[in-house]
Amino acid sequence: MYYDFFDSPIGPLVVVVDGDDNKIVTGLYLPKHGAPGHVAPEWKRAPAKLREASAQLAAYFAGKLLTFDLEFAPHGTEFQRRVWDELTRIPYGDTISYLELARRIGKPSAMRAVGAANGANPISIFVPCHRVIGADGTLTGYGGGLPAKRWLLDHERHFAPAPLLELR
Repeated sequence: MYYDFFDSPIGPLVVVVDGDDNKIVTGLYLPKHGAPGHVAPEWKRAPAKLREASAQLAAYFAGKLLTFDLEFAPHGTEFQRRVWDELTRIPYGDTISYLELARRIGKPSAMRAVGAANGANPISIFVPCHRVIGADGTLTGYGGGLPAKRWLLDHERHFAPAPLLELR
């Protein structure tokens, strides 16, 4: 595993990739997760191996990238990976509720389990768990802290493409 630090508008991040292919992202840790101190002793710092992930994060924070083009390999259960996969389908600048997320994976009564899987997402931002909010529209838990979640949602809404007008 290789890591590097990334300075972002929401604080320092630690980005982790696996193997020699610098496109396989396995971790992204925000300040509330303990970044930049969240570095396992067996990880090696290798900025060159994180060049692509860092470039895409920079473009995202500049408002120039709406969808990441990286391979993700988060470690988790089959259920967690199913939830995380569905998170990638939430459009940039949009939000859904935990109930809607549970419905989308075919488990409408599993809101708590979906919430727990969402909270266990090890590659936040890349897999946009910040786009999940309470059913009443309020911001609810975020591993990176609610101020970071608010910032990310406001950022995406600012740079989201305007919806196309429907012709009648």
